[in-house]
Amino acid sequence: MKKIILIILTILLILGAGGAWYVYNKAFSPNVNLEGKNEQVIYLPTGSTMQNLMDTIEKYNLLQDKSSFEMLAKYKHLDKKLKSGRYVIVAGMSNNAMVNMFISGRQTPVTITFNNIRTREDFVEKIGPKLECGKEALLEVLNSDSIAKKYGLTRENLMVIFIPNTYEIYWNTSAADFIDKMYAEYEKFWTSERRKKAEAIGLKPEEVSILASIVQGETNKIDEMGEIAGVYINRIRKGWKLEACPTVIFAIGDFTKTRVLKKDLEIESPYNTYRNEGLPPGPINLPNASTIDQVLNYSKHDYMFFSAREDFSGYHNFAVTSKQHAANARKYQAAYREWQKKKKKEEQANN
Repeated sequence: MKKIILIILTILLILGAGGAWYVYNKAFSPNVNLEGKNEQVIYLPTGSTMQNLMDTIEKYNLLQDKSSFEMLAKYKHLDKKLKSGRYVIVAGMSNNAMVNMFISGRQTPVTITFNNIRTREDFVEKIGPKLECGKEALLEVLNSDSIAKKYGLTRENLMVIFIPNTYEIYWNTSAADFIDKMYAEYEKFWTSERRKKAEAIGLKPEEVSILASIVQGETNKIDEMGEIAGVYINRIRKGWKLEACPTVIFAIGDFTKTRVLKKDLEIESPYNTYRNEGLPPGPINLPNASTIDQVLNYSKHDYMFFSAREDFSGYHNFAVTSKQHAANARKYQAAYREWQKKKKKEEQANN
């Protein structure tokens, strides 16, 4: 009898060990089928259920053995703990690794990069498709007076919080939380040192950004931005109108315009700095961090005017008096007329 009991116990131990090995193997062995790829990104929208997850897994044929995954998911109550998000399934993942990832919400963020943005509509067109909230929800919060007030800003100048760079954001971040995240980045940028420089100029941080957007609209030459910023700061301090052509183009909304005509200067808009004193109510583009720093470290000089150089280099001639400025403008206009004549002759020759 003792021998029989010992044999039975041995058999049970073997079966138990075999069962444990089988369960362990099914839980911790690789169970991903990526067909040669290194990874597969999947999206689980807010409110997703276990069925939604399995449908997604089925869509991409992600598992070698679906039943073992479902068994472990059931054991760990994944149906009650599943979190939405953007997940990256990588080659070699086990059932246990996947289930734990979905339970913990350990999703992979999306990388968002933006630059050369002029309007909030441009911004949402670029950013909206990369977030679950989408373009409409994002535009709604950007147009919200209450959201802007939360940060001590206005609806018109709220866009200053978006400083061009590369950011990592969770895909299922709400539109409001996205603004919170960007404002936190904006606050990090505006260090005490930068704030002191803005105060010395006599401008708030958001006003510096607005001025930087005008400077960036005037030139892409970083080594000249400080000098142009100095002209505008001189005008502000003397109570002059800024008379910045880029603000007129923004008011018109035609960004293909390369020259501002006299009739354009009459447009009625708070962004027309030929008609209105002071800075416009908001930025006319999203200025780069380097442009903002050029404004904060502007060149101190007596220049009140600048006009494009006659060599078409993209740089400018600066002047203290309107007489000097008029002479500089005439040089550019003469060079421009000559260029037009030359271009016309070339076109005729080609025809």
